Amino acid sequence: MVGMTWGVGLCAATLACAQPKPATSSMAARGSGFSMETVKEKARALAAKPYQEPPVGVPPSFEKLTYDQYRDIRFRDASSLWRDAGVPFRAQFFHPGFYYTRPVVVNEVSGGKSRPVPFSTDHFTYGPLVGTPPAGKVNGFAGFRLNAPLNTKGYYDELVAFLGASYFRALGRGNVYGLSARGLAIDTALSGPEEFPTFREFWLERPAEGADQVVVHALLDSTSVTGAYRFAIRPGEQTVMDVTVTLFARKQVRQLGLAPLTSMYLFGENDRGDFDDFRPEVHDSDGLSVWMKNGEKLWRPLKNPKHTQVSSFHADGLAGFGLLQRDQAFASYEDLEARSERRPGAWVQPVGDWGKGSVRLVELPTREEIHDNIVAFWVPDAPLAAGAQLGFSYRLSWGFAPEGVKPTGSVVAATRVAAGSKPGARRFVLDFTQSIGDGTGPVEAVVTASRGQVLHPRAEVHAVTGGYRAAFELMPDGAGPVELRCFLKRGSETLTETWSYLWIP
Repeated sequence: MVGMTWGVGLCAATLACAQPKPATSSMAARGSGFSMETVKEKARALAAKPYQEPPVGVPPSFEKLTYDQYRDIRFRDASSLWRDAGVPFRAQFFHPGFYYTRPVVVNEVSGGKSRPVPFSTDHFTYGPLVGTPPAGKVNGFAGFRLNAPLNTKGYYDELVAFLGASYFRALGRGNVYGLSARGLAIDTALSGPEEFPTFREFWLERPAEGADQVVVHALLDSTSVTGAYRFAIRPGEQTVMDVTVTLFARKQVRQLGLAPLTSMYLFGENDRGDFDDFRPEVHDSDGLSVWMKNGEKLWRPLKNPKHTQVSSFHADGLAGFGLLQRDQAFASYEDLEARSERRPGAWVQPVGDWGKGSVRLVELPTREEIHDNIVAFWVPDAPLAAGAQLGFSYRLSWGFAPEGVKPTGSVVAATRVAAGSKPGARRFVLDFTQSIGDGTGPVEAVVTASRGQVLHPRAEVHAVTGGYRAAFELMPDGAGPVELRCFLKRGSETLTETWSYLWIP
């Protein structure tokens, strides 16, 4: 379940490829009819057959490429798909090899017809670390990326990349790559192996001149489930994906994770651990935000635990959830290369009623920042039975302040933990942002603990930020974990979201 941040991230950020030569067969030249139903029918037919692992599709020498060798394969930008079409999007393709030895099929859709995009070594440069291009037949690509004038009108910035299993990620204006999303998560953090669904085939719809969005279709396959996906992608200050999914179950799934997000958290202000590092914090996301339809809003700061930690937040109705990088100050990271303060947040907003279920947060221990160790996803209460079909839609937004997540009240800006005033006690200091309501009267910190005793809770104006600071101490009762919650109120008015924290001795 641990993803390789550098394996997906740096490759997606530094590699590209070009539009291969046109297909030569008469069938490919004519193309075949295509619609959204085409992918659904492929997924339905695939689910009716036993699962087959896709074959390795690269020569043996390219199975053994090192990371540096793989990065040495470059694209020829002049051959990018749609480069000369006068449209505001371009497609480039990743070379198979290294981790990506089972190529995926990519098709272009134009005029209602689908045509395969064949692989060709002519559209890549192979640097001195690689030397000779692969000999033999290569059926497809590792993945692809889409470019668009995101930050300036004249330059086609990388906008979104699909690379590896069902992973993809995107950028809002001014962002650099950070967290990723996946098509589906199956049996994550359960006993036994996790199942990793894969996007087997893609269809890229050729955008019209002046289009503000580009549409991608994908066919997902795994041992338990197949699926048809449609992504309508609109770049901007917040890059927005409208995602429509239909799943077909080969067999019953123990734990189905919808709209999964994957990130990295090494250490931060609330959980520095024993890392001897000049940087104050190292993470792609600093917290999980969960909004319930009943109006409750939760903020869970992330941690790098000593052992795998799973938290569930049950909701009768979900308004949204996301992994966010709220701290956007360079001084919090001091990293001139990673620029962690520019990492985007990602927000999942259900379209329609997803019913009852839980937002599941999985935090894994890691000693290296190259590993993604944070996963968040929605688990429906209703199981997905063998032979069942499930359709759902959501809006996935990427950016400094993802669409749909802008708060109306005060939110948690920082969490700090230290020794308390008594032996064994722990002190918690929470900073809230400025918006604190329009009423008058004292502000109160409401703190609850699942076990132990809460001591000296108080709230005061933060003289520097203009917000509020809440502080309290916890005197634990025994050695078990303690679920803590805190929010600020004035009289009967709730002024902030609810801070939620799992403290483990």
